[in-house]
Amino acid sequence: MRRLLLALSLLSGLAAAQGLDMSQGGPVDITADDGIEWRQAEQVVIARGNARASRDGTTVEAARLLARYRPAAGEADPARPGETPLSGGNEIWRMEAEGNVRIFTATDRATGDRGVFDMDQSVMVLTGRNLSYATPQQTITSRDSLEYWSERRMAVARGEAVVTTEDGRRITADTLVAYMLADPQPVPGGAAPARGVAQARPGTQGTAAPPPGQGRIDRIELFGNVEIRTATEVVRGERGVYSAQTGMARLLGDVRITRQENQVNGREALVNMNTGVSRIVSAPGQRVQGLIVPQQGQAVPR
Repeated sequence: MRRLLLALSLLSGLAAAQGLDMSQGGPVDITADDGIEWRQAEQVVIARGNARASRDGTTVEAARLLARYRPAAGEADPARPGETPLSGGNEIWRMEAEGNVRIFTATDRATGDRGVFDMDQSVMVLTGRNLSYATPQQTITSRDSLEYWSERRMAVARGEAVVTTEDGRRITADTLVAYMLADPQPVPGGAAPARGVAQARPGTQGTAAPPPGQGRIDRIELFGNVEIRTATEVVRGERGVYSAQTGMARLLGDVRITRQENQVNGREALVNMNTGVSRIVSAPGQRVQGLIVPQQGQAVPR
């Protein structure tokens, strides 16, 4: 196995890392079975064969890794004789991973065929088959692409996007945008958290805090062919938003609630995924319409 410690520093003054983030931290530790190639003229380092890159708690594994670098502001030109990626005067601005890509931290994991990290934008984009981003609370999958914007704490899934939670909730859409909660900040001296700092949920005081970077969803915005499944019914609409904190979802546009053979149609639906109770609202001047099958012996949503 070949190993290279790339002391390619990043610009200082950036925010703390969030989730699957390679744009923060210090040196990148790269290992590979089939060698590491440095193309000085192209300012590229390529690792092949079970390639692995680690930085500040985030690890990328793939068949091939490619790191593009450039001189840091005010530093010497790395193409000049005597300069190498080990000189410390460079910064990685893009990393590409190809072939059975796996990105993980102590808590989160993402997979795909190809991954690109844009350090300037603090975004990771996965494409190919078997796209997924999993945390202890939920798993997001998609068909076309999966993005993670670390500074915005935002994941974007495109094409048959699905989010499933640890308690069995399932939400699908053509495109979904999931916003993550910020990591709680430690308070010096054990004082009460400052205003705006995340508080512990009732009943969890005194327990260990979630590990840093753990992707806990705050809310999900849904676009196109939205579908929410509960234990008793399926709710469909054109767009919607779901709050993980309250368990409430709001769907808009040609909304349909189906429970076995019963169906109710309207303009808007409010779904409580904690209780399984749904309420449908009609458009102004219109009435709620539905098909009720009496022999089912079940109440329809109100």
